[in-house]
Amino acid sequence: MDRRSFLKTGGAGLTALALANLEMPRVAQAASAGSSTSIWKFGVMGDTQWITLASDPANQNPNGCAVSVINQLNQQFIDHGVKFVIQVGDLTEKGEDAAIATRALAAQALYDAGIGFFPMRGNHETYAADLGKFNGYAIAAFQNNFPQTQGLNNTFGATNFKSPDIPDLKGMSYSFDFGNPGGKVRFVVIDDWATPNVRIDAAGYPYGHSVTEQQSWIDDRLNKDTRGTEHAIVFSHQNLMGQDHQDTIFNGYTNANPGMQNAFCASLMKNGVGYYISGHDHMHQRSLITSPDGISRVQELICSSDSDKFYTPRDPNDPNWFGQKRAELSLSQELYTVGYYIFTIDGPRVTVEFYSDDHGGWLSGNDYPGPGFPVNVTPKFNFVLKEVWGYSLNGQEFLVPQGTSYSTVVDSFQTTTARILGGTNTSNAFDYIKRPLTKAVNTGWTDVNTWRNIWPIICRRKATFAPVSDFLTLWGMTGLGLTTEPYPLSMSFDGAAPFFGRTDFGIAAQDDKGNWVNAVSLNNGQISSRFYNGPWKPEYGLGSYGIDPNTKTAWAVVNYDGSFAVGRFEK
Repeated sequence: MDRRSFLKTGGAGLTALALANLEMPRVAQAASAGSSTSIWKFGVMGDTQWITLASDPANQNPNGCAVSVINQLNQQFIDHGVKFVIQVGDLTEKGEDAAIATRALAAQALYDAGIGFFPMRGNHETYAADLGKFNGYAIAAFQNNFPQTQGLNNTFGATNFKSPDIPDLKGMSYSFDFGNPGGKVRFVVIDDWATPNVRIDAAGYPYGHSVTEQQSWIDDRLNKDTRGTEHAIVFSHQNLMGQDHQDTIFNGYTNANPGMQNAFCASLMKNGVGYYISGHDHMHQRSLITSPDGISRVQELICSSDSDKFYTPRDPNDPNWFGQKRAELSLSQELYTVGYYIFTIDGPRVTVEFYSDDHGGWLSGNDYPGPGFPVNVTPKFNFVLKEVWGYSLNGQEFLVPQGTSYSTVVDSFQTTTARILGGTNTSNAFDYIKRPLTKAVNTGWTDVNTWRNIWPIICRRKATFAPVSDFLTLWGMTGLGLTTEPYPLSMSFDGAAPFFGRTDFGIAAQDDKGNWVNAVSLNNGQISSRFYNGPWKPEYGLGSYGIDPNTKTAWAVVNYDGSFAVGRFEK
Protein backbone atom coordinates (compact mmCIF):
# COMPACT_ATOMS: atom_id res chain seq x y z
CA MET A 1 0.00 0.00 0.00
CA ASP A 2 1.49 3.39 -0.95
CA ARG A 3 1.46 6.47 1.24
CA ARG A 4 -1.56 8.10 -0.37
CA SER A 5 -3.61 4.90 -0.10
CA PHE A 6 -2.66 4.59 3.55
CA LEU A 7 -3.68 8.17 4.25
CA LYS A 8 -7.05 7.58 2.62
CA THR A 9 -7.66 4.45 4.67
CA GLY A 10 -7.00 6.10 7.98
CA GLY A 11 -3.32 5.64 8.90
CA ALA A 12 -2.57 7.15 12.31
CA GLY A 13 0.04 9.87 12.46
CA LEU A 14 3.73 9.47 13.09
CA THR A 15 6.59 11.93 13.07
CA ALA A 16 8.39 13.50 10.19
CA LEU A 17 11.23 11.08 10.87
CA ALA A 18 8.88 8.16 10.43
CA LEU A 19 7.79 9.53 7.07
CA ALA A 20 11.35 9.87 5.94
CA ASN A 21 12.51 6.40 6.96
CA LEU A 22 9.71 3.85 7.26
CA GLU A 23 8.59 1.49 4.54
CA MET A 24 4.93 2.42 5.00
CA PRO A 25 4.73 6.22 5.42
CA ARG A 26 1.86 7.80 7.28
CA VAL A 27 0.27 11.15 7.91
CA ALA A 28 3.03 13.31 9.31
CA GLN A 29 3.15 14.48 12.87
CA ALA A 30 5.91 16.47 14.47
CA ALA A 31 8.48 14.64 16.56
CA SER A 32 7.73 14.75 20.26
CA ALA A 33 11.38 15.42 21.05
CA GLY A 34 14.46 16.60 19.20
CA SER A 35 16.05 13.15 19.22
CA SER A 36 16.05 11.29 15.91
CA THR A 37 16.01 8.00 17.83
CA SER A 38 12.76 8.64 19.66
CA ILE A 39 10.58 6.54 17.32
CA TRP A 40 10.71 2.77 17.54
CA LYS A 41 8.54 -0.30 16.98
CA PHE A 42 7.92 -3.71 18.47
CA GLY A 43 5.82 -6.65 17.32
CA VAL A 44 3.32 -8.89 19.08
CA MET A 45 2.23 -12.36 17.98
CA GLY A 46 -0.23 -14.97 19.22
CA ASP A 47 -0.22 -18.69 20.04
CA THR A 48 1.86 -20.98 17.82
CA GLN A 49 0.98 -24.53 18.82
CA TRP A 50 0.49 -27.05 15.99
CA ILE A 51 -2.40 -29.17 17.19
CA THR A 52 -2.49 -31.80 14.40
CA LEU A 53 0.54 -33.66 15.74
CA ALA A 54 -0.24 -36.76 13.67
CA SER A 55 -0.53 -34.82 10.41
CA ASP A 56 2.18 -32.57 9.02
CA PRO A 57 2.48 -33.51 5.32
CA ALA A 58 4.91 -30.71 4.55
CA ASN A 59 7.09 -31.67 7.54
CA GLN A 60 7.31 -28.00 8.57
CA ASN A 61 5.94 -28.08 12.11
CA PRO A 62 8.09 -30.34 14.30
CA ASN A 63 7.28 -31.10 17.93
CA GLY A 64 3.86 -29.46 17.86
CA CYS A 65 5.22 -26.01 16.98
CA ALA A 66 3.73 -24.06 14.05
CA VAL A 67 7.08 -23.22 12.45
CA SER A 68 5.34 -22.87 9.07
CA VAL A 69 3.49 -19.84 10.46
CA ILE A 70 6.35 -18.50 12.57
CA ASN A 71 8.68 -18.31 9.57
CA GLN A 72 6.21 -16.13 7.68
CA LEU A 73 5.71 -13.84 10.67
CA ASN A 74 9.44 -13.51 11.26
CA GLN A 75 9.84 -12.03 7.79
CA GLN A 76 6.99 -9.59 8.42
CA PHE A 77 8.61 -8.37 11.64
CA ILE A 78 11.97 -8.02 9.90
CA ASP A 79 10.38 -6.03 7.09
CA HIS A 80 8.66 -3.71 9.60
CA GLY A 81 11.97 -3.03 11.34
CA VAL A 82 10.80 -3.86 14.86
CA LYS A 83 13.22 -3.86 17.79
CA PHE A 84 11.79 -7.04 19.29
CA VAL A 85 8.78 -9.36 19.26
CA ILE A 86 6.66 -10.50 22.21
CA GLN A 87 4.74 -13.76 21.97
CA VAL A 88 1.80 -14.24 24.33
CA GLY A 89 2.32 -17.92 25.23
CA ASP A 90 1.29 -21.37 23.96
CA LEU A 91 4.55 -21.68 22.11
CA THR A 92 3.95 -25.39 21.49
CA GLU A 93 1.20 -27.99 21.68
CA LYS A 94 2.47 -30.23 24.49
CA GLY A 95 5.34 -28.40 26.17
CA GLU A 96 8.04 -31.08 26.01
CA ASP A 97 11.66 -29.98 26.21
CA ALA A 98 12.22 -30.72 22.51
CA ALA A 99 9.20 -28.56 21.61
CA ILE A 100 10.49 -25.59 23.60
CA ALA A 101 13.86 -25.97 21.88
CA THR A 102 12.09 -26.04 18.50
CA ARG A 103 10.34 -22.75 19.26
CA ALA A 104 13.60 -21.17 20.35
CA LEU A 105 15.32 -22.27 17.16
CA ALA A 106 12.48 -20.79 15.09
CA ALA A 107 13.34 -17.35 16.55
CA GLN A 108 16.86 -17.46 15.11
CA ALA A 109 15.88 -15.46 12.02
CA LEU A 110 14.90 -12.60 14.31
CA TYR A 111 18.16 -12.77 16.25
CA ASP A 112 20.12 -12.82 13.00
CA ALA A 113 18.33 -9.60 11.99
CA GLY A 114 19.17 -7.94 15.31
CA ILE A 115 15.62 -8.35 16.65
CA GLY A 116 14.83 -9.61 20.15
CA PHE A 117 12.24 -12.22 21.10
CA PHE A 118 10.47 -12.28 24.45
CA PRO A 119 8.05 -15.17 25.06
CA MET A 120 5.98 -16.42 27.99
CA ARG A 121 4.40 -19.70 28.99
CA GLY A 122 0.83 -20.60 28.18
CA ASN A 123 -1.25 -23.47 29.45
CA HIS A 124 0.13 -25.73 26.71
CA GLU A 125 3.63 -25.39 28.14
CA THR A 126 2.42 -27.13 31.29
CA TYR A 127 0.91 -30.17 29.57
CA ALA A 128 3.98 -32.40 29.44
CA ALA A 129 3.35 -33.11 33.12
CA ASP A 130 -0.08 -34.52 32.34
CA LEU A 131 1.35 -36.70 29.55
CA GLY A 132 3.57 -38.57 31.99
CA LYS A 133 6.57 -36.62 30.66
CA PHE A 134 7.06 -34.44 33.70
CA ASN A 135 9.60 -31.72 32.96
CA GLY A 136 8.88 -29.27 35.75
CA TYR A 137 6.08 -27.69 33.74
CA ALA A 138 8.66 -26.63 31.12
CA ILE A 139 10.23 -24.04 33.45
CA ALA A 140 13.82 -25.30 33.13
CA ALA A 141 13.47 -25.72 29.36
CA PHE A 142 12.00 -22.21 29.09
CA GLN A 143 14.78 -20.66 31.19
CA ASN A 144 17.51 -22.49 29.27
CA ASN A 145 16.16 -21.69 25.81
CA PHE A 146 15.10 -18.10 26.53
CA PRO A 147 17.73 -16.61 28.86
CA GLN A 148 16.74 -13.16 27.58
CA THR A 149 13.74 -13.17 29.96
CA GLN A 150 16.29 -12.98 32.78
CA GLY A 151 18.33 -10.33 30.97
CA LEU A 152 21.23 -12.75 30.40
CA ASN A 153 21.69 -12.51 26.61
CA ASN A 154 19.77 -11.88 23.39
CA THR A 155 18.29 -8.76 25.02
CA PHE A 156 18.95 -6.49 21.99
CA GLY A 157 18.82 -3.22 23.94
CA ALA A 158 16.18 -4.14 26.52
CA THR A 159 17.24 -3.29 30.08
CA ASN A 160 16.27 -3.43 33.74
CA PHE A 161 15.01 -7.01 33.90
CA LYS A 162 13.20 -7.94 37.12
CA SER A 163 11.22 -10.97 38.31
CA PRO A 164 9.16 -11.49 41.48
CA ASP A 165 11.02 -12.68 44.56
CA ILE A 166 9.59 -16.19 44.04
CA PRO A 167 12.15 -18.81 42.94
CA ASP A 168 9.69 -20.62 40.66
CA LEU A 169 9.11 -17.45 38.65
CA LYS A 170 12.66 -16.39 37.81
CA GLY A 171 12.45 -15.27 34.18
CA MET A 172 8.87 -16.58 33.98
CA SER A 173 7.11 -13.50 35.28
CA TYR A 174 9.42 -10.67 34.30
CA SER A 175 9.60 -7.00 33.38
CA PHE A 176 11.96 -4.97 31.26
CA ASP A 177 12.33 -1.48 29.78
CA PHE A 178 12.96 -0.31 26.24
CA GLY A 179 13.20 3.07 24.53
CA ASN A 180 14.65 6.50 25.04
CA PRO A 181 13.48 9.21 27.45
CA GLY A 182 10.22 10.65 26.17
CA GLY A 183 9.19 7.35 24.57
CA LYS A 184 10.21 4.65 27.00
CA VAL A 185 8.03 1.64 27.87
CA ARG A 186 7.90 -0.71 30.86
CA PHE A 187 6.81 -4.20 29.79
CA VAL A 188 5.38 -6.50 32.48
CA VAL A 189 4.83 -10.20 31.73
CA ILE A 190 2.81 -12.28 34.21
CA ASP A 191 3.09 -16.08 34.48
CA ASP A 192 0.33 -17.69 36.57
CA TRP A 193 0.85 -21.30 35.46
CA ALA A 194 1.60 -24.37 37.56
CA THR A 195 5.11 -24.87 38.96
CA PRO A 196 6.73 -27.84 40.73
CA ASN A 197 5.84 -26.20 44.04
CA VAL A 198 2.35 -24.85 43.34
CA ARG A 199 -0.48 -26.36 41.34
CA ILE A 200 -4.11 -25.33 41.82
CA ASP A 201 -6.64 -26.78 39.37
CA ALA A 202 -9.51 -24.41 38.62
CA ALA A 203 -11.79 -23.94 35.62
CA GLY A 204 -9.97 -26.84 33.99
CA TYR A 205 -6.48 -25.29 34.07
CA PRO A 206 -3.34 -25.83 36.20
CA TYR A 207 -2.71 -22.54 37.99
CA GLY A 208 0.42 -21.68 39.97
CA HIS A 209 1.46 -18.53 41.81
CA SER A 210 -1.61 -16.29 41.68
CA VAL A 211 -1.91 -12.67 40.67
CA THR A 212 -2.46 -11.89 44.36
CA GLU A 213 0.90 -13.47 45.23
CA GLN A 214 2.52 -11.32 42.54
CA GLN A 215 0.47 -8.16 43.07
CA SER A 216 3.06 -6.30 45.16
CA TRP A 217 5.65 -6.95 42.44
CA ILE A 218 3.16 -5.87 39.77
CA ASP A 219 2.39 -2.67 41.67
CA ASP A 220 6.09 -1.89 42.04
CA ARG A 221 6.86 -2.53 38.38
CA LEU A 222 3.91 -0.42 37.18
CA ASN A 223 4.26 2.48 39.62
CA LYS A 224 4.23 5.49 37.29
CA ASP A 225 5.91 7.70 39.90
CA THR A 226 9.00 5.49 40.18
CA ARG A 227 9.24 3.27 37.09
CA GLY A 228 11.06 5.86 34.97
CA THR A 229 9.11 5.18 31.77
CA GLU A 230 6.35 7.13 30.07
CA HIS A 231 4.35 4.06 29.02
CA ALA A 232 3.54 0.65 30.50
CA ILE A 233 1.99 -2.42 28.85
CA VAL A 234 1.04 -5.67 30.61
CA PHE A 235 1.04 -9.16 29.05
CA SER A 236 -0.16 -12.58 30.12
CA HIS A 237 -1.38 -15.61 28.24
CA GLN A 238 -4.81 -15.78 29.84
CA ASN A 239 -7.50 -13.22 29.25
CA LEU A 240 -9.15 -10.77 31.61
CA MET A 241 -12.31 -11.86 29.85
CA GLY A 242 -12.18 -14.15 26.84
CA GLN A 243 -14.60 -14.86 24.02
CA ASP A 244 -14.40 -18.64 23.84
CA HIS A 245 -12.31 -19.38 26.95
CA GLN A 246 -14.18 -18.75 30.16
CA ASP A 247 -11.19 -19.11 32.46
CA THR A 248 -9.26 -15.97 33.39
CA ILE A 249 -5.92 -14.95 34.84
CA PHE A 250 -7.68 -14.76 38.23
CA ASN A 251 -7.62 -18.49 39.14
CA GLY A 252 -11.00 -19.50 37.82
CA TYR A 253 -13.99 -18.46 35.77
CA THR A 254 -14.97 -14.85 35.08
CA ASN A 255 -16.69 -14.50 38.47
CA ALA A 256 -13.78 -15.91 40.49
CA ASN A 257 -11.87 -13.88 43.07
CA PRO A 258 -13.40 -10.42 42.50
CA GLY A 259 -11.04 -8.89 45.06
CA MET A 260 -8.08 -10.13 43.01
CA GLN A 261 -9.64 -8.67 39.88
CA ASN A 262 -10.32 -5.29 41.52
CA ALA A 263 -6.77 -4.91 42.84
CA PHE A 264 -5.19 -5.90 39.53
CA CYS A 265 -7.36 -3.67 37.34
CA ALA A 266 -6.94 -0.75 39.77
CA SER A 267 -3.17 -1.08 39.54
CA LEU A 268 -3.26 -0.97 35.74
CA MET A 269 -5.67 1.95 35.55
CA LYS A 270 -4.09 4.23 38.17
CA ASN A 271 -0.64 3.71 36.62
CA GLY A 272 -1.79 4.56 33.10
CA VAL A 273 -1.22 1.15 31.55
CA GLY A 274 -2.11 1.46 27.87
CA TYR A 275 -3.09 -2.14 27.13
CA TYR A 276 -3.41 -5.59 28.67
CA ILE A 277 -2.43 -8.06 25.93
CA SER A 278 -3.21 -11.78 25.95
CA GLY A 279 -3.56 -14.84 23.72
CA HIS A 280 -5.37 -18.11 24.53
CA ASP A 281 -8.49 -17.36 22.43
CA HIS A 282 -6.99 -17.50 18.90
CA MET A 283 -8.93 -14.51 17.56
CA HIS A 284 -8.51 -10.75 17.24
CA GLN A 285 -10.57 -9.04 19.92
CA ARG A 286 -10.36 -5.58 21.48
CA SER A 287 -12.55 -4.82 24.49
CA LEU A 288 -12.85 -2.50 27.44
CA ILE A 289 -13.07 -4.56 30.63
CA THR A 290 -14.57 -3.06 33.80
CA SER A 291 -13.54 -4.45 37.19
CA PRO A 292 -16.21 -6.15 39.35
CA ASP A 293 -16.42 -3.11 41.64
CA GLY A 294 -17.15 -0.87 38.62
CA ILE A 295 -14.23 1.44 39.44
CA SER A 296 -11.45 0.48 37.02
CA ARG A 297 -11.40 -0.07 33.27
CA VAL A 298 -8.69 -1.67 31.14
CA GLN A 299 -8.41 -2.08 27.37
CA GLU A 300 -7.66 -5.71 26.53
CA LEU A 301 -6.24 -6.95 23.25
CA ILE A 302 -6.64 -10.69 22.58
CA CYS A 303 -4.26 -11.70 19.81
CA SER A 304 -5.17 -13.30 16.51
CA SER A 305 -4.17 -16.94 16.01
CA ASP A 306 -0.74 -17.89 14.68
CA SER A 307 -1.41 -21.63 14.74
CA ASP A 308 -3.66 -24.20 13.09
CA LYS A 309 -6.37 -23.57 15.69
CA PHE A 310 -9.18 -21.00 15.59
CA TYR A 311 -11.92 -20.49 18.17
CA THR A 312 -15.49 -19.22 17.95
CA PRO A 313 -17.03 -16.96 20.64
CA ARG A 314 -19.52 -18.59 23.01
CA ASP A 315 -23.09 -17.50 23.64
CA PRO A 316 -23.09 -14.74 26.31
CA ASN A 317 -25.91 -16.62 28.06
CA ASP A 318 -23.70 -19.67 28.62
CA PRO A 319 -23.84 -20.34 32.38
CA ASN A 320 -20.04 -20.48 32.71
CA TRP A 321 -19.88 -16.74 32.03
CA PHE A 322 -21.75 -16.29 35.34
CA GLY A 323 -23.36 -13.12 34.01
CA GLN A 324 -20.03 -11.32 33.75
CA LYS A 325 -20.22 -10.38 30.07
CA ARG A 326 -21.91 -7.15 31.15
CA ALA A 327 -18.45 -5.96 32.24
CA GLU A 328 -17.12 -6.12 28.66
CA LEU A 329 -17.55 -3.48 25.95
CA SER A 330 -16.63 -4.88 22.55
CA LEU A 331 -14.60 -2.58 20.26
CA SER A 332 -13.33 -4.82 17.46
CA GLN A 333 -13.29 -8.47 16.45
CA GLU A 334 -11.98 -10.62 13.59
CA LEU A 335 -12.26 -14.41 13.54
CA TYR A 336 -10.51 -17.24 11.67
CA THR A 337 -7.48 -15.31 10.41
CA VAL A 338 -3.74 -15.45 11.08
CA GLY A 339 -2.39 -12.09 12.19
CA TYR A 340 0.15 -9.98 14.06
CA TYR A 341 0.55 -6.51 15.56
CA ILE A 342 2.99 -3.64 15.12
CA PHE A 343 3.27 -1.07 17.94
CA THR A 344 4.95 2.25 17.16
CA ILE A 345 6.16 4.35 20.09
CA ASP A 346 6.52 8.02 19.21
CA GLY A 347 7.06 10.06 22.36
CA PRO A 348 3.70 10.23 24.18
CA ARG A 349 1.92 8.46 21.29
CA VAL A 350 1.38 4.74 20.79
CA THR A 351 -0.02 3.57 17.45
CA VAL A 352 -1.08 -0.06 16.92
CA GLU A 353 -1.50 -1.69 13.53
CA PHE A 354 -3.26 -5.04 13.12
CA TYR A 355 -2.29 -7.06 10.06
CA SER A 356 -3.93 -10.35 9.08
CA ASP A 357 -4.20 -12.54 6.03
CA ASP A 358 -6.62 -11.44 3.33
CA HIS A 359 -8.19 -14.90 2.91
CA GLY A 360 -9.61 -15.74 6.33
CA GLY A 361 -12.20 -18.36 7.05
CA TRP A 362 -9.51 -20.85 8.10
CA LEU A 363 -10.61 -24.11 9.70
CA SER A 364 -9.02 -25.83 12.71
CA GLY A 365 -7.19 -29.07 13.34
CA ASN A 366 -7.75 -31.92 10.90
CA ASP A 367 -9.67 -29.55 8.60
CA TYR A 368 -6.93 -26.89 8.48
CA PRO A 369 -6.63 -24.74 6.48
CA GLY A 370 -9.86 -25.34 4.55
CA PRO A 371 -11.36 -26.01 1.11
CA GLY A 372 -9.08 -25.47 -1.85
CA PHE A 373 -5.84 -26.07 0.08
CA PRO A 374 -3.82 -29.22 0.87
CA VAL A 375 -4.93 -30.58 4.25
CA ASN A 376 -2.71 -29.62 7.21
CA VAL A 377 -0.31 -27.62 5.05
CA THR A 378 0.02 -23.95 5.91
CA PRO A 379 -0.64 -21.71 2.89
CA LYS A 380 1.38 -18.66 1.92
CA PHE A 381 -0.35 -15.81 3.69
CA ASN A 382 -0.91 -12.37 2.20
CA PHE A 383 -0.94 -10.01 5.16
CA VAL A 384 -2.80 -6.71 4.85
CA LEU A 385 -3.45 -3.84 7.23
CA LYS A 386 -6.87 -4.31 8.84
CA GLU A 387 -7.09 -1.83 11.71
CA VAL A 388 -5.21 1.08 13.31
CA TRP A 389 -5.78 2.47 16.79
CA GLY A 390 -3.76 4.17 19.50
CA TYR A 391 -3.54 6.71 22.27
CA SER A 392 -1.43 9.59 23.52
CA LEU A 393 -0.48 10.54 27.06
CA ASN A 394 -1.43 14.14 26.29
CA GLY A 395 -4.82 13.28 24.77
CA GLN A 396 -8.18 11.85 25.75
CA GLU A 397 -10.43 8.90 24.89
CA PHE A 398 -14.08 9.27 23.85
CA LEU A 399 -16.49 6.35 23.54
CA VAL A 400 -18.95 6.79 20.68
CA PRO A 401 -21.63 4.06 20.53
CA GLN A 402 -23.45 3.31 17.31
CA GLY A 403 -26.16 5.84 16.52
CA THR A 404 -24.63 8.64 18.61
CA SER A 405 -22.93 11.87 17.56
CA TYR A 406 -19.20 12.43 17.28
CA SER A 407 -19.72 15.93 18.69
CA THR A 408 -18.63 14.70 22.14
CA VAL A 409 -15.04 14.60 20.81
CA VAL A 410 -13.53 17.90 22.03
CA ASP A 411 -9.96 18.36 23.23
CA SER A 412 -7.48 21.18 23.74
CA PHE A 413 -3.71 21.47 23.88
CA GLN A 414 -1.94 24.74 24.68
CA THR A 415 -3.74 27.32 22.52
CA THR A 416 -5.36 24.87 20.05
CA THR A 417 -8.81 23.36 20.46
CA ALA A 418 -10.05 20.59 18.19
CA ARG A 419 -13.60 19.34 18.00
CA ILE A 420 -15.72 17.17 15.77
CA LEU A 421 -18.68 19.39 14.97
CA GLY A 422 -21.17 16.73 13.92
CA GLY A 423 -21.64 13.44 12.21
CA THR A 424 -22.95 10.19 13.63
CA ASN A 425 -21.44 6.78 14.18
CA THR A 426 -23.56 5.01 11.57
CA SER A 427 -21.59 1.77 11.73
CA ASN A 428 -23.69 -1.37 11.96
CA ALA A 429 -20.74 -3.66 12.75
CA PHE A 430 -21.39 -6.38 15.31
CA ASP A 431 -19.24 -9.05 16.88
CA TYR A 432 -20.06 -12.75 16.60
CA ILE A 433 -22.48 -12.70 19.53
CA LYS A 434 -24.36 -9.72 18.04
CA ARG A 435 -23.02 -6.96 20.25
CA PRO A 436 -22.71 -3.62 18.40
CA LEU A 437 -19.10 -2.44 18.28
CA THR A 438 -18.36 0.87 19.99
CA LYS A 439 -15.76 3.28 18.62
CA ALA A 440 -13.05 4.41 21.04
CA VAL A 441 -11.82 7.72 19.59
CA ASN A 442 -8.48 8.94 20.95
CA THR A 443 -6.73 12.29 20.57
CA GLY A 444 -3.06 13.20 20.80
CA TRP A 445 -1.01 16.33 20.35
CA THR A 446 2.37 17.65 19.18
CA ASP A 447 3.65 21.12 20.02
CA VAL A 448 3.88 23.24 16.87
CA ASN A 449 7.16 24.78 18.04
CA THR A 450 8.76 21.34 18.23
CA TRP A 451 7.71 20.71 14.64
CA ARG A 452 9.17 24.02 13.48
CA ASN A 453 12.51 23.16 15.05
CA ILE A 454 12.85 19.57 13.89
CA TRP A 455 11.18 19.39 10.47
CA PRO A 456 13.94 21.02 8.33
CA ILE A 457 16.62 18.93 10.05
CA ILE A 458 14.86 15.59 9.62
CA CYS A 459 13.58 16.08 6.11
CA ARG A 460 16.65 18.00 4.87
CA ARG A 461 14.55 20.58 3.12
CA LYS A 462 13.02 23.93 3.81
CA ALA A 463 9.65 23.77 5.53
CA THR A 464 7.33 25.66 3.21
CA PHE A 465 4.34 24.63 5.34
CA ALA A 466 3.84 27.18 8.12
CA PRO A 467 1.45 25.72 10.71
CA VAL A 468 -0.49 28.10 12.92
CA SER A 469 -1.87 25.43 15.25
CA ASP A 470 -0.54 22.52 17.21
CA PHE A 471 -0.71 19.09 15.53
CA LEU A 472 -3.69 16.85 16.32
CA THR A 473 -3.73 13.08 15.89
CA LEU A 474 -7.04 11.22 15.79
CA TRP A 475 -7.29 7.45 16.22
CA GLY A 476 -10.40 5.29 16.27
CA MET A 477 -12.73 7.00 13.83
CA THR A 478 -12.15 4.02 11.56
CA GLY A 479 -12.52 0.40 12.63
CA LEU A 480 -11.83 -2.87 10.88
CA GLY A 481 -11.72 -2.05 7.19
CA LEU A 482 -10.23 1.41 7.85
CA THR A 483 -13.27 3.35 6.69
CA THR A 484 -15.52 5.89 8.37
CA GLU A 485 -18.41 8.14 7.50
CA PRO A 486 -17.69 11.82 6.70
CA TYR A 487 -17.24 14.03 9.75
CA PRO A 488 -16.55 17.77 10.14
CA LEU A 489 -13.30 18.46 12.02
CA SER A 490 -12.65 21.92 13.45
CA MET A 491 -9.35 23.32 14.75
CA SER A 492 -8.59 26.72 16.24
CA PHE A 493 -5.44 28.57 15.22
CA ASP A 494 -3.28 31.64 15.73
CA GLY A 495 -3.10 33.67 12.55
CA ALA A 496 -3.43 37.07 10.96
CA ALA A 497 -6.47 38.47 9.15
CA PRO A 498 -4.97 38.06 5.64
CA PHE A 499 -5.53 34.30 5.97
CA PHE A 500 -9.27 34.74 6.11
CA GLY A 501 -11.03 33.99 2.85
CA ARG A 502 -7.99 32.33 1.28
CA THR A 503 -8.78 29.03 -0.38
CA ASP A 504 -5.17 27.84 0.11
CA PHE A 505 -5.41 27.97 3.90
CA GLY A 506 -7.11 25.59 6.31
CA ILE A 507 -6.73 22.14 7.88
CA ALA A 508 -3.84 20.28 6.26
CA ALA A 509 -2.56 16.70 6.15
CA GLN A 510 0.43 15.23 4.34
CA ASP A 511 0.38 13.66 0.87
CA ASP A 512 2.56 10.92 -0.62
CA LYS A 513 5.24 13.45 -1.65
CA GLY A 514 5.63 14.84 1.86
CA ASN A 515 3.69 18.04 1.14
CA TRP A 516 1.17 19.43 3.59
CA VAL A 517 -1.93 19.72 1.46
CA ASN A 518 -5.62 20.47 1.90
CA ALA A 519 -6.89 17.66 4.17
CA VAL A 520 -10.01 17.16 2.05
CA SER A 521 -7.86 16.31 -0.99
CA LEU A 522 -6.91 13.03 0.72
CA ASN A 523 -10.47 11.88 1.33
CA ASN A 524 -11.43 8.39 0.25
CA GLY A 525 -13.72 8.38 -2.78
CA GLN A 526 -14.11 12.15 -2.94
CA ILE A 527 -14.89 13.72 -6.31
CA SER A 528 -14.62 17.47 -5.60
CA SER A 529 -13.91 20.04 -2.90
CA ARG A 530 -15.44 23.39 -2.09
CA PHE A 531 -14.31 26.32 0.09
CA TYR A 532 -16.69 28.28 2.34
CA ASN A 533 -15.83 31.55 4.05
CA GLY A 534 -17.78 31.08 7.26
CA PRO A 535 -18.78 28.43 9.82
CA TRP A 536 -19.51 24.83 8.99
CA LYS A 537 -23.16 23.97 8.31
CA PRO A 538 -24.76 20.49 8.48
CA GLU A 539 -25.62 20.57 4.78
CA TYR A 540 -21.95 20.82 3.77
CA GLY A 541 -20.83 17.45 2.42
CA LEU A 542 -17.60 15.50 2.07
CA GLY A 543 -14.83 17.68 0.65
CA SER A 544 -16.19 20.94 2.04
CA TYR A 545 -13.76 23.10 4.01
CA GLY A 546 -13.53 26.63 5.24
CA ILE A 547 -12.51 29.31 7.71
CA ASP A 548 -14.73 30.88 10.34
CA PRO A 549 -13.21 34.36 10.91
CA ASN A 550 -15.43 35.04 13.93
CA THR A 551 -14.07 32.09 15.92
CA LYS A 552 -10.61 31.84 14.28
CA THR A 553 -11.19 28.21 13.42
CA ALA A 554 -10.61 26.13 10.32
CA TRP A 555 -12.87 23.21 9.50
CA ALA A 556 -12.92 20.36 6.96
CA VAL A 557 -15.25 17.45 6.21
CA VAL A 558 -13.03 14.36 5.96
CA ASN A 559 -13.46 10.57 6.12
CA TYR A 560 -10.22 9.23 7.55
CA ASP A 561 -8.33 9.59 10.80
CA GLY A 562 -4.72 10.63 11.07
CA SER A 563 -2.78 13.81 11.88
CA PHE A 564 -3.85 17.37 11.11
CA ALA A 565 -2.68 20.98 11.51
CA VAL A 566 -3.88 24.38 10.32
CA GLY A 567 -1.78 26.35 7.86
CA ARG A 568 -1.31 27.48 4.29
CA PHE A 569 -1.26 24.50 1.96
CA GLU A 570 1.97 23.61 0.20
CA LYS A 571 2.14 23.56 -3.58
